[in-house]
Amino acid sequence: MEYASINKIIPFSSVDGPGNRTALFFQSCNFNCKYCHNPETINVCVNCGKCIDYCKVGALKMENRQVIWNEELCVQCDECIKNCPHDSTPKIYRWSTDQALERILENESFISGITVSGGECTLSETFLVELFQKVKEHNLTCFVDSNGYKSFKQMEKLTEVMDAAMIDLKAYDEAQHIELTGKTNKTVIENIEYLAKIGKLYEIRTVVVPGVLDNSYTIDLGSKLLAKINPKIRYKLIKYRSLGVREELLDSYTPSDDDMDMLKKIAEKNGCENVVLV
Repeated sequence: MEYASINKIIPFSSVDGPGNRTALFFQSCNFNCKYCHNPETINVCVNCGKCIDYCKVGALKMENRQVIWNEELCVQCDECIKNCPHDSTPKIYRWSTDQALERILENESFISGITVSGGECTLSETFLVELFQKVKEHNLTCFVDSNGYKSFKQMEKLTEVMDAAMIDLKAYDEAQHIELTGKTNKTVIENIEYLAKIGKLYEIRTVVVPGVLDNSYTIDLGSKLLAKINPKIRYKLIKYRSLGVREELLDSYTPSDDDMDMLKKIAEKNGCENVVLV
């Protein structure tokens, strides 16, 4: 049986795919985005134990050289995360696919499916394949929210069993993408093209980060790409917000509604029929 590290689970979400869904956020990411809103999901805990001193309620302890988190005692003050020298978190569920399924099925009567996110969920590829196979036995859909760095064409079993993916198009220009995330976007664009052509791309998303990215360039080229393949696929444009962001890594601000409307018009002019502002 496969195991994975899961950062959190949201029982009911209306923003992570169609309908009401249970969303699972996996720990660890192969990007290091400067505007990441959940930077504690990037790195895996190294069990240094320094967070224990900052927990005032005894929810953390060292056992067999591992930091153990007691969820029942935790008051969610996040002092452990704020003071982690490795930008990680000890508050992790180490679940088997059966344990994850058990939590999902608590909400079975109220959801249409699940969405896996991160961090970067595809780093737990074999876990996802096994989990999705079990989830589908309960007539629930399975969506993948990914940064698109791993090739879905090469993840054949995962691509076959999932219903659809949501891919982040963080920057269309490769140099900007590398500056923002630390990685190239070549596979990201390849994934968008491939998943759209096989009917498994639910949406692409771009976070609008003023003063840091050439947002109009990314949305212009991204919408042209999407419209050429399938103009009905959703393009979600997301306002940058500073909540949870490591502000020392970038100097930006939340874009105005007028700016967002202008970018939406660019995408619609290029032929996208389903542009959403968030």
